[in-house]
Amino acid sequence: MPRFLVTMLACRGDFDRANVRLTRQQARRPFAEIVEVLHRRAASRFTPPGSGPEAPLTDLLVHGLDIRWPLGLARDLPEERAKTSLSFLTSRSARGLVAKGSLDGLRFEADDLDWTHGQGPVVSGRAEALLLAFTGRHAALDVLNGDGLATLRARML
Repeated sequence: MPRFLVTMLACRGDFDRANVRLTRQQARRPFAEIVEVLHRRAASRFTPPGSGPEAPLTDLLVHGLDIRWPLGLARDLPEERAKTSLSFLTSRSARGLVAKGSLDGLRFEADDLDWTHGQGPVVSGRAEALLLAFTGRHAALDVLNGDGLATLRARML
């Protein structure tokens, strides 16, 4: 955390720039060292300040989908995890992960599990597509449906 804070200051508060800088530093480490660090921290219960455990869960699910989606690798997300992440992304706690105002005035419905959020024209689809769409992945829009889809698409583009 101290290194992150120093890097954030050096990047004038720009999280994306700080993240790129820290990622480049980590990528220069030897492969075996990266694997060792991952093993050592696998049981960590760290959560970003103000976010709670939903943030790392959502990060894991979304980045897993980032890898599987373009490769066409299917996996059923555990229902409770998917619901937790969908609810997190539609809460105030997800600031910075979901574009401000992009979900306003729309109703979202997961058609593969019992989860809904919001009021207004409907956007529906599988939970994994909603997770990707909420976090700005445009490819997910092609498999979503509903009267609110055009509005969501316009806001994302």
